[in-house]
Amino acid sequence: MLDGAILVWFVLMGASLAFVIWDSLTNGVTSWVQRLAWILVTAYTGPVGLFFYLLGCRRPFPGAHDRYTRTTWKQGLNSEMHCLAGDATGILFAAMIVPAFGLTNGWDATIEYLAGFVCGLFIFQALMMLPMYGGNYFMAVRKTIFAETVSMNFVMAGMIPTMVVLASVWEGSEHPGEPSFWFRMSLASIVGGVLAYPVNYWLVKNHLKHGCMTLPGADGPAPMLGHASPEMEGEGRPMQMNALSPVRAACWVIASFAVLAMALYATDQWVPIRFGLQG
Repeated sequence: MLDGAILVWFVLMGASLAFVIWDSLTNGVTSWVQRLAWILVTAYTGPVGLFFYLLGCRRPFPGAHDRYTRTTWKQGLNSEMHCLAGDATGILFAAMIVPAFGLTNGWDATIEYLAGFVCGLFIFQALMMLPMYGGNYFMAVRKTIFAETVSMNFVMAGMIPTMVVLASVWEGSEHPGEPSFWFRMSLASIVGGVLAYPVNYWLVKNHLKHGCMTLPGADGPAPMLGHASPEMEGEGRPMQMNALSPVRAACWVIASFAVLAMALYATDQWVPIRFGLQG
């Protein structure tokens, strides 16, 4: 039964991915990073990613993208895609490599966390925000590290437990050559995305993180619909971000690590998380 479910999932994933790639090339009006994020997320989450792409990002017709994505929950959804795409990509590549070292699941999870953080921050978050900071890459990294850390920890609080528990149930699913590996990673990405959405919504609502921005001049007569992107201010300037005080920012970072720690503790009660070499 599991093999049949995996086969159906891969067929749906392939069809979903093909549509999102085609639509991004022919109907996309956002930055290349935003489009790539949705493509990668759909590759990892299949029809779930396609559903939310249609619901929260896809331009329904020329000139309507700003209006269609104006609500905060859609802005938060698009914002989360940068984090989820980057984190899941880093984790996936790490998960493909770490089995060769024969490490225990604790070290596997640690390496996957670090890989996800590096990929999420230095590629998807910083590159997405690069135009906002005059092309200054290091400033983009510095300005986005808070949002990436908080969001990443919530993503990982969903992904790591799912990956660890399912690996203990599905023998062989830790090896990338097995279909169950890719199915396990898909389920982990979905759980991580669900758990991280509320904090991304909060970040966007409080102007601590950017949402979805239509490229200037890419969507034709959007102003004729009576709305301009909530990510843009007058004269086409990007919206200025707010900043938390150092104390509040530190509290949020600590709280996100606490959520991650609780998720790992709960996982350890079900499947022991160990550090060292496999026996």
